[in-house]
Amino acid sequence: MSLTFVFIGAGNLATQLAINLNNNGHTVLQVFSRTEKSAKTLAEKVNAAYTTFPEEICSEADIYVVALKDSAFETILPFIHFGEKLVVHCSGSLPLSVLGKYATQFGVFYPLQTFSKNRPVNFQDIPVFVEANSKENETRIFRLAQTISGKVSVLDSEKRKYLHIAAVFACNFVNHFYAVSAEILKSKGISFDVLRPLIMETALKVQEMEPAKAQTGPAVRFDRNIILSHEQELENFPEYRELYRFISESIFKFHQKLE
Repeated sequence: MSLTFVFIGAGNLATQLAINLNNNGHTVLQVFSRTEKSAKTLAEKVNAAYTTFPEEICSEADIYVVALKDSAFETILPFIHFGEKLVVHCSGSLPLSVLGKYATQFGVFYPLQTFSKNRPVNFQDIPVFVEANSKENETRIFRLAQTISGKVSVLDSEKRKYLHIAAVFACNFVNHFYAVSAEILKSKGISFDVLRPLIMETALKVQEMEPAKAQTGPAVRFDRNIILSHEQELENFPEYRELYRFISESIFKFHQKLE
């Protein structure tokens, strides 16, 4: 099955998805982005045309992939005439129904992963969650997803919303803690590299056991002396001190419920 695509958006997810589709025998006809640099950069990677005007988006593609930030849907999509073509969005937070006022055939193609433009990913290992406004379209999107991923599931909008929330905790918030850790270490002239083995082991542990059982540190037992000492040392980082206190209390209360 070889299909043709137009990408509406040229960000991190769009870049990796377009490249993987192209590498698996599909064809990207055109890339749209509001900035010429982004549109051209992705278009060159997949040998496609590009435009910065939604009115110039071609009408020949089999599937239109909307990979915009959520707030941009209402400013871009009203200017595109999709006709009877299949339109999918890649958002974890927006419901399927958001596309109903722009297209008659629509669905969701949601890959659960963190993406960066210049870091290749293996889509075969990425869970992809699909949904559609008809059984026929659901089958089409499901089969499409199977051409690049070995982990495809149907998931409705309500459950996908909670999946996205969980992903924010597991990925975005955790990565923010890495950034905070790096800043604290930098203030004392210590390289973030010293934390990499700890980060790796923590990630590996939750591959083999429940996250709650992998939890260690002073917050689990609420070791007040250590916690207060850490808070005092964070006097030059008042925002992080509050974050440290809040998270420590959250960990302790969470594990108290498990006992």
